This record gives sequence, C-alpha cells and structure tokens, in this order.
Amino acid sequence: MYYKNEYNCKPCPKDQTHVHEVQSSVKIAGLIDHSHRLATVSGEAIPVGCNDHIHEVKFRTDFFMGHFHEFCGKTCGAIKVGDRHVHFLESVTTVDADHRHEFRLSTFIEDPTGK
Repeated sequence: MYYKNEYNCKPCPKDQTHVHEVQSSVKIAGLIDHSHRLATVSGEAIPVGCNDHIHEVKFRTDFFMGHFHEFCGKTCGAIKVGDRHVHFLESVTTVDADHRHEFRLSTFIEDPTGK
C-alpha cells in the first residue's frame, strides 16, 4: 500500500531490520497559535555508505480546529547512545489552513528492550 502525498514515499517493506519509535510535537504556528502532536514508527534501516544508515519517517499530526499536517522524509545517520543509537530529524510539515509547522525530534533508542 502506498502512502500518497507530495513527497512520494515508498511502501513499507515486508521484512524489517530494525525500526524506531517516534513521538514529538511541532512548533507553535498559525493565525491562532497552536501546536500538534505526532507519534509513529520509522521505516526499516536504509544503508548509507559502508557503516551507517537512515530511516524514512512519515506521520500525520493530530487535529486542531479541523486541520492536520503530514510529513514524509528521512532522518540523519545513526547517533551512538551507549551500545544503541538514535536518529535526528529537523524539517517542516505540509501546509494546511494556510500554515505549516517546523519540528525537531530524535527517535527513541533502537530496540530498547533487546539484549
């Protein structure tokens, strides 16, 4: 199943190497100051170079006064945290209700309950 939007994201793969949980809020914007929340799971690891990878992230925010925003893009490479890693993402949402929102987030730690 394809997720249709202006960024033309690819379908989710059937087999995954690892994924990350993502939860955040977008920056305040709009004619009536407001924010939105988001929660999703990244796509599987996409190899980059010899020793790194990134993840595709796509989400739809919650609603506020009849509108929401979407995003589809990719994280930066892995950022080591102890024996695990996270990823960073900074971008903007789609426009709805004549505005868009900037956001910055980091993924949750890879496989936090694994060994």
